[in-house]
Amino acid sequence: MPGILIRYIKFIGTSVAGTIADTLVLWILSDYVFTKGYLGEYIISPVISFQFAVAINYSISYFYVWKDRTQGRKEQGRTGFLKKYLAYNISCSAVFLLRFGVLLIIERFTGWDVVICNLLAMCLSGILNFTINNMVIFRKKKTG
Repeated sequence: MPGILIRYIKFIGTSVAGTIADTLVLWILSDYVFTKGYLGEYIISPVISFQFAVAINYSISYFYVWKDRTQGRKEQGRTGFLKKYLAYNISCSAVFLLRFGVLLIIERFTGWDVVICNLLAMCLSGILNFTINNMVIFRKKKTG
């Protein structure tokens, strides 16, 4: 059990890096690029900022959090990295849709700023994301 706890702590650190990138990009887009209208602020900006965070989180996850499960395998190289990235992005996108729904529900009930709603929604979807990463995307390969 200590191994999973250490991995989860690493995952949280990765999530913090992604959250910082996501929040910064979201803030820039929603305050300076898509300043007029609900669509740009609450839909387009979070989608773009999410993709920035996915790229950062995947790279850190691949080379640090689940390094023991990704390094030294025959599927390594650019192709292996990109195949896993595609699966990772699909998984994160599914969790994002859940997070996005939660963001909109929080905004509807509270009227809070999109950045605050996004941070709360990220907290709620983080455990699901870790579970998918640990059990599916970066799962242990069976030996023997």
